Amino acid sequence: MIRKIHLVAAATAAVLCAACDTHIDVPDTAVRPGHILCEDGTALPYAQYEQSGKKAIAVVFDTEKRGDTEGDGYAVYLWDIAPQAFADSLGIAQGTSADIMAYDGNENTFALYDTQETASPMAEAVFDLWRYGQSAYVPSVAEMRLLYTMRKIINPVIEQCGGEPLPLDENDCWYWTSTEVEKQQTAKAWLYSMGSGAMQETPKVQAHKVRPIITINE
Repeated sequence: MIRKIHLVAAATAAVLCAACDTHIDVPDTAVRPGHILCEDGTALPYAQYEQSGKKAIAVVFDTEKRGDTEGDGYAVYLWDIAPQAFADSLGIAQGTSADIMAYDGNENTFALYDTQETASPMAEAVFDLWRYGQSAYVPSVAEMRLLYTMRKIINPVIEQCGGEPLPLDENDCWYWTSTEVEKQQTAKAWLYSMGSGAMQETPKVQAHKVRPIITINE
């Protein structure tokens, strides 16, 4: 009887060891830079996106949680918005934080849109994109810096999706941010160069390109 118990115990241990050695593939569902953000809010690797039949609207370029900001990263819209003025008149501070280190483009864009004393053609054009179901906005200076560092990595994916790649040279590379210039909020806001990473304070009534971004919420 004792020998039989030993045999049963040995057989059970062998089965357990075999189970431990079994390889189980767990799908990697993490969102990464280069993934495609679709109209329905899902983010997919390009190969899965091709098979999905979904509509692409943006490409993920950042997936870090930054400070107290909402969301889990950012995606950049596939196309530029035609040149628009930051504001249609001068003399009004439009309520942005004017903090070039803050990841607050969403809040800034709403402040521009909500200012009663002057209109923001730029903010209004971006708000029109909301018909696609995504809350696009004008990036802050800090968010543009993130986008600049990733532009060479995400440009091929943007092109694969039929979008406009971000400029890599000095020609036609300036974009509005949603950040006003501190102590000059009534007159100037920051432009950002996708060609060099430079910043330039600029009168708000000038028309320049906009490349909206979208917050990712996993």
